[in-house]
Amino acid sequence: MIISRTPFRISLFGGGTDYPAWFKEHGGSVIGTTIDKYCYLSVRRLPPFFEHKSKIVYSKVELVKNVNEIEHPAVRGVLTDMKIDDGLEIHHDADLPARSGLGSSSSFTVGLLNALYALDSRMMSKRELGREAIRIEQDVMKEDVGCQDQIWAAYGGFNRIDFHPDGNFSVAPFILSASRRAELQQSLMLFFTGFSRFASDFAQDQIKNMNNRKNQLRMIRSLVDSAADILLDPKAPIRELGELLHQSWQIKRELADRVSNSQIDEIYDAARGAGATGGKLLGAGGGGFMVLVVDPEKRAQVRERLKKLIAVNVGFDTEGSKIVIYQPDPA
Repeated sequence: MIISRTPFRISLFGGGTDYPAWFKEHGGSVIGTTIDKYCYLSVRRLPPFFEHKSKIVYSKVELVKNVNEIEHPAVRGVLTDMKIDDGLEIHHDADLPARSGLGSSSSFTVGLLNALYALDSRMMSKRELGREAIRIEQDVMKEDVGCQDQIWAAYGGFNRIDFHPDGNFSVAPFILSASRRAELQQSLMLFFTGFSRFASDFAQDQIKNMNNRKNQLRMIRSLVDSAADILLDPKAPIRELGELLHQSWQIKRELADRVSNSQIDEIYDAARGAGATGGKLLGAGGGGFMVLVVDPEKRAQVRERLKKLIAVNVGFDTEGSKIVIYQPDPA
């Protein structure tokens, strides 16, 4: 039995510049953090005593006789690509719902790869794990996704990720004091809007519009540098990060028509009216979780204004995807 634990993420700045169609020409950068909410995947070899060869358990249960019958796209894609034909039992559990803007699909892919490598007595580096997940999602599954979520899931931590035109990436952790990290954590609030969606559906619109939205994407990229300056200046109020996030969200809404909608706008305006300095919808848009920057003394009134929504208390994760149970089959 192998169990992997892989974090979800909050992407704060630079989203949209992590698509290969953009950064291979212009470069890209993002800032964000993984959080202490996780995707868990258990994998074991299934004894040959059942009518089915493999069992995959997530929001549904699949009992299949060969890999081609598997409906779950990531499981089918990974097993096919790795040429795994052994009978397996794969269970998925998560702290937060899927399709909600927290990079859950990539956390699943990274966690599954990590667990399957461990089952084969292999340990991949964080860079290898992130790269493999990107390749699986973009080249094998043919998903319209960026490259940040897979890297967050593999690396963990509060980082700046830069994407280079040659296809490489670099990960630079933010070196923050304990008090600065606490100040940041106490200023972030996370709310579930109640709408879930497939990120790739919304990403397609943004990718199609890239050539007509170059100015917006350049501005989104420039805000990454401004956000880094605020984070690294211990005297800069965190509320300035919220004001910057507000600017970024207004620009992001111009990338495609479906990034926001009237319900999302109503929630966001209510939060700002109650004291949030800024925020954004996480992920490609359309629904899911909204992150807000709120002065600690105003958290109560923001929570009261948004009391119809589910609020989630989050801390920071620093480890990325890891194997938490390693009990390989006896030789």
